[in-house]
Amino acid sequence: MKNLDDVLKKEKYKKLKFKVSKTQHLLIKAKINGVTGNFILDTGASTSCVGFESIELFNLEAGKSKTKAAGAGATGMFTQIAKNNSLKIGRWKTEEFHLIIFDMTHVNDALKQYKAKPVQGIIGADILLEGKAIIDYANHCFYLK
Repeated sequence: MKNLDDVLKKEKYKKLKFKVSKTQHLLIKAKINGVTGNFILDTGASTSCVGFESIELFNLEAGKSKTKAAGAGATGMFTQIAKNNSLKIGRWKTEEFHLIIFDMTHVNDALKQYKAKPVQGIIGADILLEGKAIIDYANHCFYLK
């Protein structure tokens, strides 16, 4: 069988690395509007998001949202939306990227309990679907097209 890297490279996929945290989360670095942050790569999160405290950091224009966020241990959370941002993960990028802004305190509190570093946000299934993601857990990398 051909090497996965070679096959995906021919298909114009970009290879990207992730780290596995003490909590077994997949951690990546990404840039929103040119600013680097730490993110959880989460196949179970429907939409990518950042915390309210990161609005200024990523130069976001927060607008009203009718969506209520729900996640592990929390439901019905107030959200805002930031539209038309740029997102870059390694050499892969997308423009006009929309993300949800919500209170990520519960996420970072859980990470702190395990002495893991806090994150600014979560990269979710919206980006994984757009990028036709392939995740290689054994080699701690993923591919986006």
